[in-house]
Amino acid sequence: MKRIVFLFLIVIGISGLAKAQQNKMPTPDEVAKKNVEDLDKRLKLNDTQKSVVYRFTYNQAKEQADLIKRQQAGNSREEDVDKFYKLQNETSKSIRNVLKGEQQTEYDKIIEERLSGKAAKTSKKKKKGEEEEVEGDIKGLLSGPKPEKQNQ
Repeated sequence: MKRIVFLFLIVIGISGLAKAQQNKMPTPDEVAKKNVEDLDKRLKLNDTQKSVVYRFTYNQAKEQADLIKRQQAGNSREEDVDKFYKLQNETSKSIRNVLKGEQQTEYDKIIEERLSGKAAKTSKKKKKGEEEEVEGDIKGLLSGPKPEKQNQ
């Protein structure tokens, strides 16, 4: 009896680990809602702008999800990469056209931050004994110190 219970617990544990390791892609709806929330925080969108931005970002996320699935299945083509970025650019232009005055200026800053990677920057406190991570741009990668060779 103890063996059966033990085997049952092992099976449950293994299945739990397998589910935890699956990469679940967010749905286009989740992506669009998150984008609208993020933009609303910075741009103070009205209800009409929110619905239009949601529609644009939902369509972009849906088409890009299809492209990602095709790429994961091994059926992607070189022009799919171009289409992926073209969708981003078109959506960005469409959203910008919906915005007014200062919102457009702030939106341009948001796009610039996303492209430079500053949007993902988080302030983490340094733990004792750890070095502070320094972030730089691509130029920093090219002109930075040469990596040390590891002894094998």
